[in-house]
Amino acid sequence: MSPRPIESSAALAADVVPVSATDAAAPQAAKPGTAARAKHRLAPRSWRRGETRSLFGEILDWMFAPLLLLWPMSVTLTYLVAQSIASSPYDRALIERGETLAAHVRFDGGRARFDMSPGLVEIYGTGVGETGTYLVGDGDGAVLAGDRDLPRLSQPEPESASSNAASGGSGGEFNGAFQLRDETLRGHPVRIAYSWVAAPSGHAGGPTPPVLVEVAESPAERTQLANEIVKGVILPQFVVLPLALVLVWFGLSRGLAPLARLQQTIRDRPPNDLSPIDTEAAPEELTPLMASFNDLLARMTHNLEVQKRFIADAAHQMKTPLAGLRTQAELAQREVDAQELQRSLRQIAASTDRATRLVNQLLVLARAEHGAGEPGALIVIDLDRLARSVVQDWVAQAMALRIDLGYEAPEDGANTGCEILGAPTLLRELLNNLIDNALRYTAASPIAADTGNGREQGAEPGATTVRVRREGKWVVLEVEDTGPGIAPGERAQVFERFYRVLGSSQHGSGLGLAIVREIAIQHNARLQLTSAQEGPNPAAAPDPSRPGALFRISFLHASGAAIAQGRRSWPAR
Repeated sequence: MSPRPIESSAALAADVVPVSATDAAAPQAAKPGTAARAKHRLAPRSWRRGETRSLFGEILDWMFAPLLLLWPMSVTLTYLVAQSIASSPYDRALIERGETLAAHVRFDGGRARFDMSPGLVEIYGTGVGETGTYLVGDGDGAVLAGDRDLPRLSQPEPESASSNAASGGSGGEFNGAFQLRDETLRGHPVRIAYSWVAAPSGHAGGPTPPVLVEVAESPAERTQLANEIVKGVILPQFVVLPLALVLVWFGLSRGLAPLARLQQTIRDRPPNDLSPIDTEAAPEELTPLMASFNDLLARMTHNLEVQKRFIADAAHQMKTPLAGLRTQAELAQREVDAQELQRSLRQIAASTDRATRLVNQLLVLARAEHGAGEPGALIVIDLDRLARSVVQDWVAQAMALRIDLGYEAPEDGANTGCEILGAPTLLRELLNNLIDNALRYTAASPIAADTGNGREQGAEPGATTVRVRREGKWVVLEVEDTGPGIAPGERAQVFERFYRVLGSSQHGSGLGLAIVREIAIQHNARLQLTSAQEGPNPAAAPDPSRPGALFRISFLHASGAAIAQGRRSWPAR
């Protein structure tokens, strides 16, 4: 596809659409309050409003608070476990006494009787304690032996009763399981083991109701044992817990000692020492913090170096213009001839203009090096519209210099969006410096012009072309001229501050291309310098002696991913 015709200076003067700040900033309309909310989320609620918190105290709080909550739970669990441990042997002993009593129940002639000597009853029937007692009763409610006041079950439980199918015997041999329950006897709590003893099958006398056997004892001793167990476990904790607190406090003090040493190291540093802090001796948990702090020191060092360099450069560069102004003013004071006086005043005015331009360029360079286009100032910009507006501003000067200043717009069609993420002020300054540089070095080229009466020497106007186009994910800005070009060996040096190509007759400070480089760096852009003969339109520089210069700057297109990447990496160096 052939390139579109280049718009001439006259056409641009009459037909260039200016870019409004509203149009440039519209795609980047941010939600109100977003930045404030993001900043508000940086600090925890407990640390807001200038509160100073101790890291040592914070760790102690988070360690001791759970301990103080767990300690009552530990006491409760200990008591429950102690009750279980203390009750288990007493319950087994109570059941064994009940089994012994049940083995002495007899069934004769359809009646049940309790056959046990008084001595054995005294041994097995009476439990330890004042309320230890027993009860043996038949299914009709009659008490065969024991304490009549002992609570009894009103109905037998078949699953608890046992039967013995052994023939030839009248004894109801116990073959069931005792169960446990808690009751009250004469106003005191008691623990009861009970079971039903059934008559053996086939015994003489017909069916006989089962016999209830109960053995009871007071829970006082088992409660006392449980309390002793709890005391044995809890009382040492009153000694261990304070000791643990002291050990934790001591351990934290020793563990946070590297912080104190780091604090002292920072305090002992001289005010002008911004060298990185050694992170090898710091704990692993502090390594990210130290890395961030060292990164801050590096950025501060860079900013201080930029400031020092700016002050030194400004002092050095302003010394000569100011000295020249003083000399010219002194000469003007001594002039008598009016014409010479006017000439001196014109020189003073020209020197003043150069000094003013130098100061302005130094300020722009300082702003670019400090990243004046902060992330919050970045907006989505249509580079096509911005370039048209800047070229329009230079049309009058280009026409006065007899230089054809043209603008080549992007081709119509798909994939032609030229939006980038950038700072409008810096991008305008970048374009202004590139166009100013091109116009300064693009002079009229001598050619043989045919006048009809033969060939005579004439001059063809020089040309400077600004073009913007889309190349995949890149938006490319090019400024091309038909000047003498820049030798390959000097193409890297021309971007250094105050560097000027030897043999140049143009006045300048040598800061314009340095400003271009800094602004390109701030926008994560790629900057290339070649000759016009090496560019996409070699016919623009037909004269080998004047190869021209081609500045090519590639910006990342402002897609969603590109915008996010640009904000994260701003500024890139």
